[in-house]
Amino acid sequence: MNQEVIRIKGIKKIYKVGNQEVRALNGIDIRINKNEYVAIMGPSGSGKSTMMNILGCLDSPSEGEYILNGTDVSKMDDNDLAVIRNKEIGFIFQSFNLLPRYTALDNVALPLIYSGESRENREERARVALENVDLHDRMHHKPNELSGGQRQRVAVARALVNKPSIILADEPTGNLDTKTSIDIMKLFEEIHEKGNTVILVTHEEDIAKHAKRIIRLRDGLIESDHTNDHQII
Repeated sequence: MNQEVIRIKGIKKIYKVGNQEVRALNGIDIRINKNEYVAIMGPSGSGKSTMMNILGCLDSPSEGEYILNGTDVSKMDDNDLAVIRNKEIGFIFQSFNLLPRYTALDNVALPLIYSGESRENREERARVALENVDLHDRMHHKPNELSGGQRQRVAVARALVNKPSIILADEPTGNLDTKTSIDIMKLFEEIHEKGNTVILVTHEEDIAKHAKRIIRLRDGLIESDHTNDHQII
């Protein structure tokens, strides 16, 4: 039996802009099981960024229910959401979001500080995470001493170091050239094959085709949700 990691039911998100109400999400239902590889797509204004923020516990829905790994996070306050984020979600961003004065090792170890791990354990787990993305020889380099692809690999290692329930990647190849993008997408496939649940948020068809399932949003609703029969491996 498949283990459900995410269940979203009737999710709506309404923003107030002056006197106007903007409905970013209009009632979304999604279920994602452990070890799925899902791409969420949609044009600008489709609601995919709002969906990512809710999936990543960066924002709360106006209505509806979000169960993440058995916990209802839809009505949590900011402090509780921060704890859930650190424990359950590994983020990978287009802009890498690395601290410039920290080495690769220190950047990867950051999430473990908030988990209360000892310095020795933090360094060991960060070292293993960097070895897993083939950066054992770049551990003590700072971001400005690394290529774009290497920086994204550091970000991937940081996302994995806490062994989260889901890996959430927002346009992960947006700042990379074509060859480096292909290398990073191969890395995502390896992460998925090791049993991780991977969710990509992207507007690029060729990136989405790496996923096994594609969910398309339009005007705050699910336009389609299907298995990808032409997966790129």
